[in-house]
Amino acid sequence: MTTTESGHPADGHEPSDTVADGLGSNGAEAGPHERGTPVALPAVRPDDPHLQPAAQHPVRVSNIIVVSFLIGIAGMVGFGYFYWTNDSPWKLGLSLGVGLTLLGFGLTAWGKYLMPQGPFVEERHDLSSSQAERDAMAAALTQRTGLVMKRRGVLGGLLAAGLAVFGVVIMFPLLRSLGPLPKKTLTQTNWRKGSLLVDSDGRAIHVGSMVPGGIQTVFPAGYENNDQTASQDQTVLIRLLAPVPPYDWSPDGYIAYSKLCTHLGCPVGLYEQELELLVCPCHQSMFKVAEKGVPEFGPAPRPLPQLPLQIDSSGYLRAAAGYDQPVGPGYWER
Repeated sequence: MTTTESGHPADGHEPSDTVADGLGSNGAEAGPHERGTPVALPAVRPDDPHLQPAAQHPVRVSNIIVVSFLIGIAGMVGFGYFYWTNDSPWKLGLSLGVGLTLLGFGLTAWGKYLMPQGPFVEERHDLSSSQAERDAMAAALTQRTGLVMKRRGVLGGLLAAGLAVFGVVIMFPLLRSLGPLPKKTLTQTNWRKGSLLVDSDGRAIHVGSMVPGGIQTVFPAGYENNDQTASQDQTVLIRLLAPVPPYDWSPDGYIAYSKLCTHLGCPVGLYEQELELLVCPCHQSMFKVAEKGVPEFGPAPRPLPQLPLQIDSSGYLRAAAGYDQPVGPGYWER
């Protein structure tokens, strides 16, 4: 007996109850290829009502979603820029809100108004399918998926671009929060030959501005308010009670050392005038000012780097050269 594609006999008679219940025509149990109701899987047509979008005006909705994706991507790019430049908080919040809201709106509208809504109904049948039926189902699903995605290629590209931008931008907080790159600041300072010594207010240090036994923090002129380099440039200037050798590095009793402790980089800001010792208040390292800054006590492993000084023709203190070694902790020696 032959059957049509719909599963009915060619002679027009309905199948017997015995066959429908999974039994062959001779009353025995049907084999795996005879069991079940055949399911027709016709080729997908573009005008299939099941594949039509829910929106009455798909082109208009598609354009709205495109605009939403574009503005959302711009919002995420703006958030990344504002975060990287440490801009105002309201700009960060506004750009992030616009980006996430419009990307989410576009994705939701796409699924609600442009994707096939169904209903997709398939009569229940025996789950045991032949290999031909499985191949036909796989081909139908592949064809349906390709047809739907081909229609919305522009939206898919924009969605992928938006997700890519979002993925990159969410890495900015991690990268930006690490702070600026150290570059050469760990081994170099802004002190150069001829650099004018100034205080934190930018006032130049004259040879007669400090009394013997005085102490002051100084910076190279032009860098006194530089947040990025002030920590490694800070130098403690002391006018000793009596000149000590080498006289060419400490003219008229002035002597200068890096203010960064060679232990962990804490500021060496305490000065014991009578003992002529610079003291780090963090871990109590002590350095002999009159003996080239060698450590007297504490965990500091090496002397404080000394800044050579000279007095110009107008009586102002200047650097005779930059530091001849890196300032701060001696990480390179470990």
